[in-house]
Amino acid sequence: QVQLVESGGGLVQAGGSLRLSCAASGNIFSNNAMGWYRQAPGEQRELVATITNGGRTNYADSVKGRFTISRDNAKNTVYLQMNSLKPEDTAVYYCNVGFLRFGMSYVYWGQGTQVTVSS
Repeated sequence: QVQLVESGGGLVQAGGSLRLSCAASGNIFSNNAMGWYRQAPGEQRELVATITNGGRTNYADSVKGRFTISRDNAKNTVYLQMNSLKPEDTAVYYCNVGFLRFGMSYVYWGQGTQVTVSS
């Protein structure tokens, strides 16, 4: 099994910064992608950013230039540095890891961490 443990959420004023961390453990295939998603109340879960084990990144337009995703492959840990936070960034943030193994797709999710940005 694979477990993901997120940390770093909290309450911050608009314009402030937070850094989220997500440590993955278990039977993870080395060729994988990790990412951050978020879900605001009454909204669908949406992509924030993803990063492959090779370092290729992808960002939602709404966070480009403000958020930076990175990872430590040796620790199977992904980070999300969030700067210039806005009230509309308020959501539960979830990390995930996905990979293919023997032709089958596997995706695992963390439990989520609350980020609240006050105006």
